[in-house]
Amino acid sequence: VQLQAFGGGLVQAGGSLRLSCVASGSFFSIDDMNWYRQAPGKQRELVASITSGGRTNYADSVKGRFTISRDNAENTMFLQMNSLKPEDTATYYCNANIRTIASRYSGINYWGKGTLVTVSS
Repeated sequence: VQLQAFGGGLVQAGGSLRLSCVASGSFFSIDDMNWYRQAPGKQRELVASITSGGRTNYADSVKGRFTISRDNAENTMFLQMNSLKPEDTATYYCNANIRTIASRYSGINYWGKGTLVTVSS
């Protein structure tokens, strides 16, 4: 099972980016999916999360600017980031609890490699 994040890049303050995260491999369900970020010299922090049913939660710092969504049929999660600020600069990681045959009762927590978002002032 793999998670791959896409969509990072360089954008000016006030601009937008859309991140995607695709789960691939042999599994039969994905529970909660999350976006984390880590800025240089700082701890990794939770940005947004979404349950399999579509319930969402956001860090206070991104509420009203970021929108998390998912396409269960395509095993994909998205993060639409609007009104970006220089303080949003970080490496963004996707994370998900995924159930395989071997881990069907509780699932395993997987991390994707990060995608770098740089917001210039």
